[in-house]
Amino acid sequence: MTDQKSELPTQPLIEHLQELKRRIVYSLLAFFIATAICYHFAENIYSFLVQPLADAFPDPEHRRLIYTNLIEAFMTYLKLAVFAGFSLSFPVIATQLYLFLAPGLYKKERRALVPYLVAAPSLFLIGAAFVYYLVFPAAWRFFLGFESAGSAGGLPIQLEAKVSDYLSLSMHLMVAFGLSFQLPVVLVLLVRSGMIGVDTLKSGRRYAIVLIVAVAAFITPPDIFSQIALSVPLYMLYEMSILFCRNVNQEEIEETEG
Repeated sequence: MTDQKSELPTQPLIEHLQELKRRIVYSLLAFFIATAICYHFAENIYSFLVQPLADAFPDPEHRRLIYTNLIEAFMTYLKLAVFAGFSLSFPVIATQLYLFLAPGLYKKERRALVPYLVAAPSLFLIGAAFVYYLVFPAAWRFFLGFESAGSAGGLPIQLEAKVSDYLSLSMHLMVAFGLSFQLPVVLVLLVRSGMIGVDTLKSGRRYAIVLIVAVAAFITPPDIFSQIALSVPLYMLYEMSILFCRNVNQEEIEETEG
């Protein structure tokens, strides 16, 4: 039996635009509410993000983060609130996007789309947790290793980090890793759409390694540690994607034969 589209009647252009406007309003409302809540807890979010650096300091009681502009601390907290607010409201935004697209999809397409709506934010959180719990502690200890007490009349080298610089770097890395961990979702969608095949992914491993290293060098700070820390899990995700795509193809063949 041929798949049927949603039971909703076909909407004229004006109704589509009104529906789009409503979904955008709901998404923005969720974002602003989440941002306001996160701004209220900005100090707690700050403490959470700065904890890996505090743990890396040999003597954290005598360390600090500084700001050199009167509005820098406020803007940093506001940036934290926006970052956390978007992360918190993303499931609502993704749901609104799905509800807007669903009436124009076949039932089979809607069922196939739901797992990706769950997988995408989950992989983003896994990527952010990976960099926070595994990369940050090792990276900060590595960079703090360049401090010196000074000898033979030389001046000591000591970190006096700006709060805005540290938090910008932390959020940049968390977003970079979170987006990069979307690789399995992207590859599976490309395979299911027929744009590439599993055999192409297998034979293109050498090109994939070069591309992964190039992407890691582009979206991470210019240090080899961060690039390696991103390149290794990305390649592992690439191999996992090949296995998953093979299973997806096998299931589609079985459904077709059935």
